[in-house]
Amino acid sequence: MTYEKSCGAIVYRKHYGNTEILLIKHINSGHWSFPKGHVEEGENEMETALREVREETGIDILIDPTFRETVTYFPRKDTQKVVVYFIGKAKNCYDHIPQEDEIAEMRWVDIGHALQILTYENDKTIVSKARMAIKK
Repeated sequence: MTYEKSCGAIVYRKHYGNTEILLIKHINSGHWSFPKGHVEEGENEMETALREVREETGIDILIDPTFRETVTYFPRKDTQKVVVYFIGKAKNCYDHIPQEDEIAEMRWVDIGHALQILTYENDKTIVSKARMAIKK
């Protein structure tokens, strides 16, 4: 069995009083999710999340260290993948640049509407938890 670990973030902003999150559509699979990527040697989870969000979207975020959720799945029958998600408030939410070789589309959506767009149930569960944490 091969084990992989990635980290990412549910990136959010306040827009006219509403909470919006950033969703990305992956080029290869066409599914809607959040920015994330593999942990590089010497990085901790938060450093990976910060780097991956910046690389994939051009957005810098402030991570809330009190929110940490994990998803485990099997992308191939001999591979187990763990993804750690944080929530991160966007510092520069209007000048984002999608990473062309990985992202087909990026979209800011109302956090309540995200459940209708996200592909996987695990991601929908994390958004529900993130929504409660952001309200606090």
